[in-house]
Amino acid sequence: MPEFLKLTPPDEALDIFFRNMPTAHPKRERIETANALGRVLAEDVFSPETLPAFSRSTVDGYAVRAADTFGASDSLPVYLNLVGEVPMGGEPAFALRPTETAVIHTGGMIPEGTDAVVMVEYTQTTHPGEVEVYKAVASGQNIIYAGEDLKPGEEVLPAGTVLRPVEIGGLLALGITEIEVAVKPRIGILSSGDEVVEPHVSISPGQVRDINSYTLSALIEVHGGQPVRYGVVKDDPDTLEARMAQAMQECEGVVVTAGSSASIRDLTAEVIGRMGKPGVLVHGVNVRPGKPTILGVCDGKPAIGLPGNPVSALVIAGIFVVPVLRHLLGVTCVRPAAQVSAKLMTNVSSPDGREVWMPVTLKAVPEGYQAEPIYFKSNLIFNLARADGLMRIPHTATGLAAGSEVSVSLLN
Repeated sequence: MPEFLKLTPPDEALDIFFRNMPTAHPKRERIETANALGRVLAEDVFSPETLPAFSRSTVDGYAVRAADTFGASDSLPVYLNLVGEVPMGGEPAFALRPTETAVIHTGGMIPEGTDAVVMVEYTQTTHPGEVEVYKAVASGQNIIYAGEDLKPGEEVLPAGTVLRPVEIGGLLALGITEIEVAVKPRIGILSSGDEVVEPHVSISPGQVRDINSYTLSALIEVHGGQPVRYGVVKDDPDTLEARMAQAMQECEGVVVTAGSSASIRDLTAEVIGRMGKPGVLVHGVNVRPGKPTILGVCDGKPAIGLPGNPVSALVIAGIFVVPVLRHLLGVTCVRPAAQVSAKLMTNVSSPDGREVWMPVTLKAVPEGYQAEPIYFKSNLIFNLARADGLMRIPHTATGLAAGSEVSVSLLN
């Protein structure tokens, strides 16, 4: 086992962790596309057809031949003969000839002979069967052409894509109503500690309610996993080992909160070490909050020991649990996390040599955002609940000066 609580930089810890994890082969299931929000594609998807299927107008106006509008202006309009109206949801029964036009609505099919659409705002009807055009248009203006988005056989989305609303809409536009996705990995969650009780319990002096099982469950769900809560485990090595062994057998990974500090009563590292090879890889991460973090791999399955303090647990879960979920799901298209730049409003000190993640509130001002630090204690959950995001102070800094431009990672 590595040296007890030897502090490892977070990037190095993550590298050690993943070097010891086997390549993931997610199980698959077929589901309805409409119900696939947040799921991860398990197969490459190719277009079965042309999209759009026909050339159509992007505006309400008049279908024209662009050459017929050349030189049109407010003082010298062009006069065109109105020959009909394009039916919505149907094919026009006419073609345009020179100096002719037709009413067309947004999404309407372009008649043969048309190469542009004039917006209705730049037209006027003064006599029956005649339209005045006050602005010239170029060939292709206000038209989407057939196949401009996709052609048959073209790759739509690669395997490993997390599906957002836009991807779901695109798949359904192609008539793809079912897709193969990765099965949600089960992540077992255990809370340990003699002082920890379930949230519904009326607490006695010295007791605290189990927050972490539920905040971590929510985080795991948001990032595509299936949380499995195994309840509160007392500080007893046999009980903890039995419950963890059950979780390791039934799940694809296990997270334990509390028993990860350098205390005789904190047994997580010892128990993880008995769950399989290679066991504990990292015990102690050079980050604040979250120093007493444990990372292990037991016979191919990740096991993570998180600090018991709720702020620490959530910050560390974002650094280590979320990447594990992506790995187990086969996510290959990782999009950048939502971040904003902000002006720091007060001086912030930081312990030399420790990476710090500090909660901040954001205030919108004309020139951008202002960040106000929340001076927190890692066992106070509402310190984090009041925050808009987390500001990272690198381990090489001893603090940041007021007026500095900082990057803030927004909280989900």
